[in-house]
Formats: sequence, structure tokens, C-alpha cells
Amino acid sequence: MSQNSIAKNFLIKILLGSISVMIATFFLSGVQIDGWITGILLAAVLILINLTVKPLMIILTLPLTLITLGLFLLVINALMILLADQIIPGFSVDGFWWALIFAILTSLINSLFGNNLNSDY
Repeated sequence: MSQNSIAKNFLIKILLGSISVMIATFFLSGVQIDGWITGILLAAVLILINLTVKPLMIILTLPLTLITLGLFLLVINALMILLADQIIPGFSVDGFWWALIFAILTSLINSLFGNNLNSDY
């Protein structure tokens, strides 16, 4: 895969992610985003978190994930949203349960958009 197509896929992923984040916040009163720029920044940060921190968390919690038949991955997704809440000004989540619902809703919206581009980054 060429670097140009990797960069293009990454930008498409960020743009579709930001649209899904904005749609999800429209439906959830416990999640607030200041504007589109914050939504784009949130999508980019979530991609970076999911590439770096999330795999480490999955490895560290593998026994618990196996015992819960994979349901603990939802908790990890919510924790990644709460981490993004701490990093990004203009994005706030009112608690763990809102983060969990937000993670599920954005995943569903991303699936509808087909935002699961195959890439090597």
C-alpha cells in the first residue's frame, strides 16, 4: 500500500469518525462536544488511542475478557472514551455509563458508514 493511499485512508477515517462522533453527541445528553474542530480532533485522538493504549489494555486484561466472553472489551472502549475526555478540551463525558453508551453508538454509526478501512498503520 502506498503512503499516499495510507494518508488518504487515515484522513477519510478521521472525517467519518468525526461525523459519527457528532451524530452520537446529538442523541446523548451526557456527552458534549464544542464544535466540529473538536469532533475532528476527538476522532483523530481516538484513532491514536485505539492504536496505542487499547491493545496494551486488551493484553493486560485478557483473562478477564475471556471470563466475560469478550464483554469486558466494552469496558475498555468506555475507558478509552474517558481517556479522550481527559486529553481533549471541549469534549466532556458525564460518567462511565455515558462513555459506554457513546462507545457503542459511535461503533454502530461507524459500521453504518463502513468506516473500517483496511490499512497498515
